[in-house]
Amino acid sequence: MRLCLKTLLLLMLTGLIIAGCSNDDAENKTDSEESTQPGNQVTLTFFSTVSNEAEQEAMQSVVNDFEAEYPDININLNMPGQDYESQLRIRMAANDLPDLFDTHGWAQNRYGEYTMDLRDMDWVDDMDPTLEQNFIDEEGKVYAYPLNQAMDGLTYNKEILDAYDIEVPETFDEFMEALETVKEKSNGEIAPLWFEGSNENAFGQYYDQFASPLLITHPDHDYSEELLDGTFDWEPYDYLSEKLLEMHEKELLNVDVLTARPYEKNQLLAQGKIAFVMQTVPIHVIQELNPDIELGIMPVPAIHEGDDPTWIGGERHTVAIWKDTAHPEEAKKFIEFLARPENVKAVAEGTSLAAGLTNATADIYYQDYYEQYDDILVEPYFDRVYLPNGMWKPMGMSGQELLSGALSPEGVSQKMKNEYLRLIEQAGFE
Repeated sequence: MRLCLKTLLLLMLTGLIIAGCSNDDAENKTDSEESTQPGNQVTLTFFSTVSNEAEQEAMQSVVNDFEAEYPDININLNMPGQDYESQLRIRMAANDLPDLFDTHGWAQNRYGEYTMDLRDMDWVDDMDPTLEQNFIDEEGKVYAYPLNQAMDGLTYNKEILDAYDIEVPETFDEFMEALETVKEKSNGEIAPLWFEGSNENAFGQYYDQFASPLLITHPDHDYSEELLDGTFDWEPYDYLSEKLLEMHEKELLNVDVLTARPYEKNQLLAQGKIAFVMQTVPIHVIQELNPDIELGIMPVPAIHEGDDPTWIGGERHTVAIWKDTAHPEEAKKFIEFLARPENVKAVAEGTSLAAGLTNATADIYYQDYYEQYDDILVEPYFDRVYLPNGMWKPMGMSGQELLSGALSPEGVSQKMKNEYLRLIEQAGFE
């Protein structure tokens, strides 16, 4: 019995000694040893609006390169597509934004109060001057990093226009004539102007791009002050709905305009079944389906006599840092990595858009067209400057309602006026 008790006491003493040594070892670990532990890896959540496959691959590639160089920082990349807006609005309401997020045209007006000031970062000196009004305010705050920049108009199938002897239209009347020619000479086999109308964004793009030449760019038809002070009466806006309805009634749009889905556009463009689409289409996806495809881009045609075509552009994809992120230094490291010339070039080329910084030149498919129209005015997106936050969705939905017969052109303008006044009043109480 005494032997067993001595043995038990000896075992207990040995255990205490071992435990004490273990605690000493843990306390004597260096900081560098602790940083190699898996539990010390920092994860940054990054939400982006990049949507098509080529853009997503480009973004994921640069994220992978960053993580390879900084193995202690993980980038949790989220690309929710059409759900981006709703997800970010929920997170803004909860004041719980991702560490990094895409301001996609709203760096100051929508997301400004949530973004960290990046003015002290080195890449700011390389920002393209045409983007400064989007990203830098009067006090000098820099709201986000520009991954690329947009110059939107319309994309067209060059082979179709050449085959039918159609000159690139510079006015809306010429545009309508071009659509008529495509319909007639193709015997209805080619959609003159194609919309993925199951998605209201398609019609939103039409109204938004053509609103600038209708209401802003011509000095005799400039309603910018009325739009900004809330006194615009919306009657001139009827024109865009009247023309869209005319296109529909004359069968100048795709027959399935209200049910067509976004993924169909790439396939039909590659097959030569579409003449024109709104916005600039990334070429990579189309070339994968048809390597010989020839697409061109053009500014938005002028509407009023004596006016010139206009690019619609400015901010496209960006990276902002949430002002309350728990990892500001790691987030800045990611942006610094993106701002390296080789990465500026890679992202711009992967998205088929011009670079946001001047320290690199992107070799993109549409570069010759940008150079051809380098004297054309770049007008900011209409809704970002002249409409209160929240107008995009009703603007797009009104196009669906117009073509379905639920609204007349005047009804569309009235709906826009009601939403415009409601949101202005709502903003006034905030």
